[in-house]
Amino acid sequence: MQTSRTQVGIVGAGPAGLILGHLLHGHGIDSVILERRDRHHVIERVRAGVLEQGTVDLLHAMGVGDRLAREGMRHDGIHLAFGGERHRIDMAALTGGRAITVYGQNEVVKDLIAAREATGRPLSFDVDDVSVHDVTSSRPSIRYSRDGVAHEVQCDFIAGCDGFHGVCRPSIPTEALTLYTRDYPFAWLGILAHAAPSLDELVYALHDRGFALFSMRSSSVTRLYLQCAPDDDLANWPDDRIWDELLMRLSTRDGWRPAVGPIFQKGITPMRSVVADPMQYGRLFLAGDAAHIVPPTGAKGLNLAAADVWRLATALAAYYADGDERDLQAYSTRGLRRAWWAQRFSWWMTSTLHRADDAPPFDRRRQQAELDYLVQSTAAMTSLAENYVGLPFA
Repeated sequence: MQTSRTQVGIVGAGPAGLILGHLLHGHGIDSVILERRDRHHVIERVRAGVLEQGTVDLLHAMGVGDRLAREGMRHDGIHLAFGGERHRIDMAALTGGRAITVYGQNEVVKDLIAAREATGRPLSFDVDDVSVHDVTSSRPSIRYSRDGVAHEVQCDFIAGCDGFHGVCRPSIPTEALTLYTRDYPFAWLGILAHAAPSLDELVYALHDRGFALFSMRSSSVTRLYLQCAPDDDLANWPDDRIWDELLMRLSTRDGWRPAVGPIFQKGITPMRSVVADPMQYGRLFLAGDAAHIVPPTGAKGLNLAAADVWRLATALAAYYADGDERDLQAYSTRGLRRAWWAQRFSWWMTSTLHRADDAPPFDRRRQQAELDYLVQSTAAMTSLAENYVGLPFA
């Protein structure tokens, strides 16, 4: 077995692991990043595309925001559509100039991989048989194999950034971990289409036939979603049916509708909420999807991950600077507080904008009243705007 040594071993090369590695590099802290998937899969998987103001600010502060500044699409507001009308929420005006930026997660990952490789610090894809050991000791380790060769990385700390299906969270004894979960009775059918966006901001729509969302990835590519059953099959959704549903759910009486174009990617994503409590065990720290999953309605997944690893990097910097462990000890408490805020907001957005098949008429009228009140109340719009553009990382 080949043995090596580092300060922080990072399992997972998604946004959480890559941001953490770059933040640690900025503090002069060594790290190793290990990823079981190949580079192409990590870069090309289509995920979130909405960045909170805090995430944008963080990427710029890290020195990886040049392409984001050129190609990202800043949105000062969003639209809510219901009852055939479209209502704009001016988030920037309600939050002192804070906004969101549409920039695909895969583009963020490209930028972060390039930045990592420029540092010369280790980043390995296609690793097998990853496992973590002795996490309650002062010398935890990560074992893995690559090209048939067994490796062990001895660490001071391990960051589990390997997602919901990774090895890090299951390495915590079940008696030491509580997993809070909620499955939703609907899913999102998402598409990418070669169609220029017909509006420069997102549209969230509540319709009798279900939820729909208009978004975009670039000046020539539209990203759209519609509510479907969690056990639905893509074979039931030929392109014509998808467009018929999207146009029916999104079009408003002012004549607006999404532009139609060839669909080049589609998939169905189930919706669930998960929170792991605690987010740390010994010298193993969970971040991103390894610690929590939110339904995509609130656009919080990547942004929660960024907040986690910013907090962890700051705590590790304090530890290596002067041995101060207070922020490390508080990592889970602080992370769970923000995670539950995000869960609350994502649950509210989801329950307000989706139609459950078994919902009684009372619930349907209540949803309409919720949105009608929201667009007429400055206080309610401010609450939505504050949560959507992002609460403080601390």
